[in-house]
Amino acid sequence: MKAIIVAAGRGRRLGPETADIPKCMVEVAGRPILHRQLEALARAGVTDFVVVRGYLGDRIVAPGFPLRFIENPDWANNNILASLFFAADEMNDAFVFSYSDIVFAPAYATEIVQSAGDIALVIDRRWRETYVGRAQHPISEAELASVKQTEIGPVVSRVGKTVVSPDAAVGEFIGLAKFSAAGGAALKRVWDDALALGLDQPFGRAARLRQAYLSDALNALADRGTPPLSPLFVDGRWREIDTEEDLARAHAVVDGWS
Repeated sequence: MKAIIVAAGRGRRLGPETADIPKCMVEVAGRPILHRQLEALARAGVTDFVVVRGYLGDRIVAPGFPLRFIENPDWANNNILASLFFAADEMNDAFVFSYSDIVFAPAYATEIVQSAGDIALVIDRRWRETYVGRAQHPISEAELASVKQTEIGPVVSRVGKTVVSPDAAVGEFIGLAKFSAAGGAALKRVWDDALALGLDQPFGRAARLRQAYLSDALNALADRGTPPLSPLFVDGRWREIDTEEDLARAHAVVDGWS
């Protein structure tokens, strides 16, 4: 199994923490975010690790893990979706996708690797608890998800910032997902169709494709209806490290997860 981790951005809201290292190398309770991810994914059976890097990418190190790097030379001008597609050639087989600024219970890596379906998204049902007292990263920035019941079971119908109202949300997409070969091919078709119109054309809720989030592409997939987006529900035990406040709060809880 392969993992593709997008780690190109700087993470300015972490202030001095990212002055000399990229966001994924910031330490949570004494260990870099990326190392925590790699350890969890390796325990789940991932053996091939692809990291899309940009800002201070040469400072991404993980002794003991056979990382392969893909460069995003335009990291300062694009966002997660465009950054991911610098790794388009890596999507021909099944892969796990992860944001580089999340820490999560190791069990979640195993669950997503073993998940069925062509596209599976990890959705936290206890998302509201994370936002209690979280002043620097309000709910309006949460990638909330709505789910509908279908003849094949629950399917994610919408996901993203300001796309789903808090009252309608069943959870928050944590930034961890799995794509089968067919799921990856469907994601690539969405990208290719959008790219044909140009990187500076609107896409989803983004003013320009180059600034789009993964959620914009996921919503395009939801609109097409196939393959369905399957929710993998979890209950807490993860954190996004987006601000100095997030980092301070994560230190106290991360090592208590299993």
